[in-house]
Amino acid sequence: MASMTNFSERPVHVSPAQARAEEALRLLSGPPFALDVAAKRLSRGGGVYAWWAGPSVFPWLDGVPNENVPSLRMLYLGRASSLRGRILRNHLRRSGSSTLRRTLAGLLLSEGYRTTWTDRVVLVPEDEERLTSWMHANLRLTWAEDAEPGSIEAALVQRLHPPLNVSGVDPADVQPSVVEAKNAYNTSSGPDA
Repeated sequence: MASMTNFSERPVHVSPAQARAEEALRLLSGPPFALDVAAKRLSRGGGVYAWWAGPSVFPWLDGVPNENVPSLRMLYLGRASSLRGRILRNHLRRSGSSTLRRTLAGLLLSEGYRTTWTDRVVLVPEDEERLTSWMHANLRLTWAEDAEPGSIEAALVQRLHPPLNVSGVDPADVQPSVVEAKNAYNTSSGPDA
C-alpha cells in the first residue's frame, strides 16, 4: 500500500489550502495516541482527526498504514469545530450523534450489540458503555488543529479513502461491508424492526 506522504514528490508551489492539508496529513501520520492519553491532550479548537487500529480489528478492511507505527492502519477520518468536544462527547459517548459509533456498532452487531429506537436507532446504554470500552481497547487517535477543517477533511478523505468513511469517498473506494454494516445497524431496531 502507498505511503500517506512522500515529501520528495510535493509540488514546489502549493496553495495555502494545499499547504494546510499537507501539514494536517503530517500530523495525522504521527504516532497514534491511546484514547486515555488523547483525552488529556485534545484541544478545544477545530481540526481533523484520524482513528487507527491494528489489522486484527476488522481484518477485511484495508486502510493506509501509519508511517510511524506501520502495524496500525487508518480506519476513519473526520473533522470537528471542537476536537475535544467531538471526540469526547460524541465519538466516545453517544451513537446518536456519531457516524463513527454507528458504523462500529453495525460492524459489531454479531457480537450482541443491542439497539433501541428514540428519534433514531441508538445503542442501549449498557452497549454505549461497552462500545466505548471496545474503542479504548482497540483504537488509537491522531489529530491536527485547523481553523477551517472542512476543506482539508474533504481533500484528505479523497486522497486516503479510509475504509469507514462513505461520504466524500470515490464510489469505487466505498467498502461494501461498511455500507452493509451501516444498513444492518439502521434496521436493527425501530418501529418497523
